[in-house]
Amino acid sequence: MQRSVAACSAIILGFTSLAASAQTYPVKPIRLIVPYPPGAGTDFVGRLIGQRLGEALGQQVLVENRGGSAGVVGTDAVAKAPADGYTLGLITGSFAMVPSLQKLPYDPVKDFTPVINVAHVPYAVGVNPTVPAKNAKELIALAKRKADYLSYASSGTGSMSSLCAELFNSLSGTRILHVSYKGTAPALSDVVSGQVDMMFADLSLIQGLAKGGRLRLIAVTGAKRLASAPGIPTIAESGLAGYQIEPWFGVVGPAGVPSAIVARLNAVIAAGLKSSDVMQRLDALGYEAIGGTAEQFAATIKADIPRYAKIVKTAGIKAEL
Repeated sequence: MQRSVAACSAIILGFTSLAASAQTYPVKPIRLIVPYPPGAGTDFVGRLIGQRLGEALGQQVLVENRGGSAGVVGTDAVAKAPADGYTLGLITGSFAMVPSLQKLPYDPVKDFTPVINVAHVPYAVGVNPTVPAKNAKELIALAKRKADYLSYASSGTGSMSSLCAELFNSLSGTRILHVSYKGTAPALSDVVSGQVDMMFADLSLIQGLAKGGRLRLIAVTGAKRLASAPGIPTIAESGLAGYQIEPWFGVVGPAGVPSAIVARLNAVIAAGLKSSDVMQRLDALGYEAIGGTAEQFAATIKADIPRYAKIVKTAGIKAEL
């Protein structure tokens, strides 16, 4: 009987401690790790979320860019951090793809606490203006006429940009050569300069360069045309049936972050995503806010891991070790 009372007391004290922790959290700055270099959509979204969290929680949020190995280096730092809510990470859809490409220093499901799915990230393909193709159909025809003639840049094997390109190669039967970079910015720079022919990347980046005549925007990767680019067809409607990739950004913490803290972080970020200023800044990039519960985000991650594994296998994507 005494043991039962003691056990119940311990449980009650545990819940009381968690509640108190959530009420006082945060009492010091929070670190938000963006596992990619500065200059791309991940950096923009990370700083947007960091600013919103800081304003709502009354503590500074320090955004730390830690790139390398298609996001694995920075993401591993999140997994290894204390589960106290003071280290968070921004992950992208490639988080669900890299497990099928390489042995990871962490388990993508067991070693993280999903917090919230932030936004859908429209992807598009842009080509250097010297490439004689105005749409995906012409690009495929050109690549088939001249095998190993065209090249595509990516932010690294295992990145969303490489997945998009290799699925394109696989479904179209083309052989567009891969040139890997350590980040989106240097990759796009070489496409603009003509050293590489094309790249799949955030629509906002491709669209911005296309408006200046530095790239030609030819298609988007999702299932339907986008409100921010209604005149640009999808790859599927351009003749490549079955092509569909719709990446996302989300926030996670290490495994074991107290549920009360997760709930607070989720509520703060979700409220931010509904605010007019955040919505306007996301809309300007063509991003679509998602929100939802931590449990819904966990379900998305678990569903995308086998889905991307199938794409990796079908496309024959290999990690460059």
